[in-house]
Amino acid sequence: METFSKNKIRAITTGAVIAALYAAITLLFQPISYGVLQFRISEILTVLPFFTPAAIPGLFIGCIFSNIASSLGPIDIIVGSGATLLAAWLTYKMPNKWLAPLPPVICNGVIVGIELYFVLHEPLWLTIGSVALGEAVVCFVGGIPLMLGLGKVEHRLFAPSAR
Repeated sequence: METFSKNKIRAITTGAVIAALYAAITLLFQPISYGVLQFRISEILTVLPFFTPAAIPGLFIGCIFSNIASSLGPIDIIVGSGATLLAAWLTYKMPNKWLAPLPPVICNGVIVGIELYFVLHEPLWLTIGSVALGEAVVCFVGGIPLMLGLGKVEHRLFAPSAR
């Protein structure tokens, strides 16, 4: 039986905590977490892949559990969570913290916006724009301060990254 290193256990634990936080925050703020005009407060956490790749599966799994509560059904579980997975991976690849909030804004704005267009039959540019706007507010207004605060303690919170 293969033994896990401390870093692997730490990465799994970090991902699990992020998944739980994402789902809990989304459900806590459920009235504003879904729909054409959404301010999903849990998206503040989408900056975490900048610090650790363990956040990528954590955000994806947290989003899957969150989207189970969506009125859009299985399509939101697949499409919405897929947008979060792509955004998380792209955030991990960002060269600096100031660009880290961009992938969630762009990916969710476009992908979730198109999803809402097809499912809710709302105007395309309205759905893309409103999701991107809500995402930008949450990711920049909440995500940047979170990153600045975490930057001071990241070495204690996250396993060393291959960045």
